[in-house]
Order: sequence, then C-alpha cells, then structure tokens
Amino acid sequence: MPKIIVLPHADLCPDGALFDADPSLSICENLLRHHVDIEHACEMSCACTTCHVVIREGFESLEPSDELEDDLLDKAWGLEASSRLSCQAMVADADLVVEIPRYTINHAKESH
Repeated sequence: MPKIIVLPHADLCPDGALFDADPSLSICENLLRHHVDIEHACEMSCACTTCHVVIREGFESLEPSDELEDDLLDKAWGLEASSRLSCQAMVADADLVVEIPRYTINHAKESH
C-alpha cells in the first residue's frame, strides 16, 4: 500500500504526517480521511485551487493532469512544475511526499 508523507504545514499539520494511502481515492480525500484538513472550497469539483499541493516525491507515478486542471493551476499561489490539485490527482502505487503551500487564493477559509 502506498504511503503519503505530508511535510509540516504551520496551520494544517504542524508536525507533518505519514499514513497509508487508499489508491482508490484522490490525494485530497486521503488527506481529509487522515485529519489533514486541506481546503477544498469547490467540494473537489475542479473549480478552484484551494487544494493545490506540490508533490516533492512520487510525481511521476500520478496520471497526467488534464487541461482544466492545468488552467486552474495557472492561478494557484506558489505554482511549481510538480504542482497538482489534490482533488484531481489519484494516488497510484508509489509513495508520495506532499507539501501543502502556505497560502491559497482564498480570502476566507471554508469550514468543512
């Protein structure tokens, strides 16, 4: 079973996290299931960028992003070559090291 390693994030996961990932779920769903409360203002419908993550290791194991995701990522704060919307990136068979950027383009955090 692949693992997700979440790098420390001051607000969402101060100590970082390590957990077994469910490959039938997106990165976002896996994070939420393991109490890493990443924003997902559009309810994971690929309509915002609040669930933007940077994949530090394991990026090549993910299916490529589609045009809609790429267009949205262009608006994400802190975009990098290994950025993905966590609601769209399905976990594959490799371990992932995930960094959640410090900021999103949201002015107010949604509560879920």
